[in-house]
Amino acid sequence: MHLTRLALTDFRSYAELSLELGPGVTTFSGPNGAGKTNLVEAIGYLATLGSHRVATDAPLVRRGADRAVLRAAATGAQGSALVEVELNPGRANRVRLNRAPLPRPRDILGALGTVLFAPEDLALVKGDPGERRRFLDELLTATAPRYAAVRADYDRVLKQRTALLKSAGSKGHLRGAARESMTATLDAWDAQLARAGAPLLAGRMRLVEALRPHVTAAYQAVSCGRPGEASGMYYRSSALNTDGFDDVPALETAQLETGLLKVLAGVRASELDRGVCLIGPHRDELELSIGGLPARGYASHGESWSLALALRLASFALLREGREDPVLILDDVFAELDTGRRDRLAALVSGAEQVLVTAAVPADVPGVLAGARFTVRAGAVARAA
Repeated sequence: MHLTRLALTDFRSYAELSLELGPGVTTFSGPNGAGKTNLVEAIGYLATLGSHRVATDAPLVRRGADRAVLRAAATGAQGSALVEVELNPGRANRVRLNRAPLPRPRDILGALGTVLFAPEDLALVKGDPGERRRFLDELLTATAPRYAAVRADYDRVLKQRTALLKSAGSKGHLRGAARESMTATLDAWDAQLARAGAPLLAGRMRLVEALRPHVTAAYQAVSCGRPGEASGMYYRSSALNTDGFDDVPALETAQLETGLLKVLAGVRASELDRGVCLIGPHRDELELSIGGLPARGYASHGESWSLALALRLASFALLREGREDPVLILDDVFAELDTGRRDRLAALVSGAEQVLVTAAVPADVPGVLAGARFTVRAGAVARAA
């Protein structure tokens, strides 16, 4: 798959932009703050309905405008597609595919595939568990868009169950009929949380099993590490001992649902005391290691970067298996790497169908990634001579 056109209206620094693109490598260079990352952020948003830089949509709309419109035309093995997103902070966003409105924004997921490398990726290794859960869920949705609905269902149930726990805790020790009513209500929400969480848990565990060999290979390729410095990854469930599941691909959601229900019953008193939901996929962790030691806290800066890059390279390898290449985006990554890692990364990605690179200094981009070049200055994009 590759993009053929990107059009933006009132997105970040761009009042209007229409940019023609093609397969191969395209580099956007210019000083910091000129708007390079805004371009790739828009492409990433069209693919994932989220920004890799901010958590809400409001900062994405140009100052003074009340909405932003993003459009991308792409060509792939299944033909051409036009993806459109209208951002309306404070109101519902709207999406269209091939000019036809879709009922929900998430219905557009899967129409455009991307893998984005960015300096923020260091948080995948050094950041809190939420960064790694987000990584898994975004990749899970990229591999199977139906997981967007699975995650939305889980988040809805989690929010409502948490509100109930807080309410119960604020009322102190309930007695008699009031206690029986609260117990029955929590039983019902436990069942809903287990039912919504089991497919998300199963999907994540299967994904980690599929991703692990790609991460191992990519880390070795990027770091040129010795065998004793191999990377590792393991999904740690807050509710279940996942060591007990030997055949992860054969996991049944009913098996996980039963396990979640059992553990929820055992922690109810603690949850009521604290007013929070202590068990479920929202408390799980993707544990990363290098040389048998936890990467978070033990890995050097270079090792952390290599592992972060390996996670993205592994995502790319997994998404292209049996299908077409996603669009590969390298946002100001080469400036963060030493020469060896820079050259090895460039060699690994040079064969992708489409690679979009941003760089403040064009010389930072290895020569193997030669291709079309654009300059970006003050929100204006022009083809370099």
